Amino acid sequence: MTSEAHDSGPAQAAAQYLSFSLGKELFGMDIRTVREIIQVGPMTTVPLMPGFVRGVINLRGAVVPVIDLNARFGRPVSNLSKKSCIVVFGALRQGEPVELGLLVDSVSEVIEIAAQAIEPAPDFGTSVKRDFIFGMGKVASGFVILLEPDKALDVDALAALCDSSVGEPA
Repeated sequence: MTSEAHDSGPAQAAAQYLSFSLGKELFGMDIRTVREIIQVGPMTTVPLMPGFVRGVINLRGAVVPVIDLNARFGRPVSNLSKKSCIVVFGALRQGEPVELGLLVDSVSEVIEIAAQAIEPAPDFGTSVKRDFIFGMGKVASGFVILLEPDKALDVDALAALCDSSVGEPA
């Protein structure tokens, strides 16, 4: 673990973020929501799902949907490589805990970013919708786009979209 934030005093506690890449962009999400990181393995495709739902995996007997984060952000689907990973994170759906998997190009490291080193989401200049972004974390290498997982991956909205796709003609 590295500390990328500077001048983090006791009044401004640093938070930890899992950093990962999609193409050439570096993203982060609050480490407290991350359950585990696994290598990409066999996925079962589910008919009539939106293109960003790559399929489901069997994680110790539990069915976990896998969302292709590139496709979710309106980009082409991810090309799998040796560095591709699935970040399994916890979310809530109708008050019940659920686990989802995010397909990312590669996982980097856990970084600490002080609250004062996080800028508000920009109005432009990124290919990700602004409401998906919690903020822009300033680190030594530039910026990390900090995701707001509850908005970027709105579990209820995704479920409604998936539910509405069932039964529609292909």
